[in-house]
Amino acid sequence: MRQNMCGEQMLYHVVEKFVSINGEGERAGEPAVFIRLAGCPLRCSYCDTGYALSYDSPCELMTAEDICAYIMETGITNVTLTGGEPLAAEGIDILLAQLSGLPVRLEIETSGAVDISVCRVSPSAVVTVDYKLPSSGMESRMVIKNFTVLEPEDTVKFVAGSREDLDRTLEVIREYHLTEKCHVHISPVWGKLSPSEIADFIVGNRLNGVRLQMQIHKIVWDPNRRGV
Repeated sequence: MRQNMCGEQMLYHVVEKFVSINGEGERAGEPAVFIRLAGCPLRCSYCDTGYALSYDSPCELMTAEDICAYIMETGITNVTLTGGEPLAAEGIDILLAQLSGLPVRLEIETSGAVDISVCRVSPSAVVTVDYKLPSSGMESRMVIKNFTVLEPEDTVKFVAGSREDLDRTLEVIREYHLTEKCHVHISPVWGKLSPSEIADFIVGNRLNGVRLQMQIHKIVWDPNRRGV
């Protein structure tokens, strides 16, 4: 990972910053400002943000103050910090502390391969943990202790691409009592599993508290479009 400083200030590798609607999560359909940081330690089979995987991805170098100023200029109060894997960014605790001072609702999207405890430096932040299922090829990288620090407004998201993935989702939900701890969503890998299969799975297994969720931005716009 590259280390960049501007004087005494950390510089963050921002691949994208834009305003759109929340495509998923508890605020799906609402306007949000997105900050996408470069770099991810995982290489999931279905990754749709390959342009943000490398720490050397084309990006804009911004200080925490720059990022906060951009957010406030948008006039949007839902903020999504994503990647890549934002929690793997150097100095992420500094950025989160700065963001916690803004009058916004901060959502942090993480792969589940990094300890989410750092997110608690921002008391108002909510965390969406994307648990990687077998078809991703990355399940072995999941940090299971994250399930012990979930809070009621957090979300665990499962992106399923096969029946095996759905069966594993059921095991994880039940083993760690996830519906008693936080929100739980299941989404299909785009083009790999039909929404009806997931709906039938949720209903057939009487999964109270589990939500089928589609990636709204991929329905509204071209699935390959960036900046939405």
